[in-house]
Amino acid sequence: MTTFKLPLRIGTRRSPLARAQAEMVRAQLSKARNSLVAERAIELVFIQTTGDKVQDRPLGDIGGKGLFTKEIDTALISGHIDLAVHSMKDVPTILPEEITISCMLERGDPRDALISSSGVDLAGLPSGSSIGTTSLRRRAQILARRPDLLVKPLRGNVETRLEKLNAGVVDATLLAFAGLKRLGQTSVATEILSPEKMLPAVGQGAIGVACRRADDQVLEFLTQLNHDATKITVSAERAFLARLDGSCETPIAALSTLDKTGNLTMSGLIAATDGSVLIEDKIEGLSDQARQLGDELGARLLTKASSMSWTINQ
Repeated sequence: MTTFKLPLRIGTRRSPLARAQAEMVRAQLSKARNSLVAERAIELVFIQTTGDKVQDRPLGDIGGKGLFTKEIDTALISGHIDLAVHSMKDVPTILPEEITISCMLERGDPRDALISSSGVDLAGLPSGSSIGTTSLRRRAQILARRPDLLVKPLRGNVETRLEKLNAGVVDATLLAFAGLKRLGQTSVATEILSPEKMLPAVGQGAIGVACRRADDQVLEFLTQLNHDATKITVSAERAFLARLDGSCETPIAALSTLDKTGNLTMSGLIAATDGSVLIEDKIEGLSDQARQLGDELGARLLTKASSMSWTINQ
């Protein structure tokens, strides 16, 4: 067992959204453990990741997987920090063996929000309007519905993208609604897109907390924060992603929900980046089979793609 001493060090990225999410974890830890209530019992450690450093190229061009987690993982393994707070949509399906996602907070709204400078929704955007995003998932689904729109690269944190939108760089952009809510900026949303219009990224809206597998004390702290339904549904989505071997070069989307009786329903999608091919399916089953259901749904989509003589990453 790791010898534990205060302060408990939380590793996080520097963006306002990452800070807000780390503060959520800090607040819940303080509420759950009397020993962590003191003002300096928990310390935030800010770490710049490759995804933060490189802003002029698409994520797929600079490595794809782990761009927002690699440096934080290194700090965790080395003992520089005790735990790390991540947006689950940024976490690779394969983690370093020393690390585990020990808990997930209750999931926020997983949907995407459209923000347009003119205040019109996706259907109302004039032909030729530009939408800024580097997400291939968003690009594919936009072009599948509105092939008359232009999708332009737009990277940066929430504030940066909103500034570029206001400056007229693009006519509209898409952001995760959960992030806007955590930043108190839901008023900028023009339209909240239903999953039928825009299936979210795997894990979107969920906050995961990672720690070292051997750190029993921190594991004990974090177990109390876990939201079971969130971990079940996100685990199903991540199994789906793992089956497809998804990267930042592949448009992949999924969303799982649990009903009151413990039944899980999951929708999944793979697509061509230009929106010309959109392959979708749905699966249902018991919550204790979450990972198996995600894996099976991924296999189904691969079979459908094969029957169309279309391959993922094409």
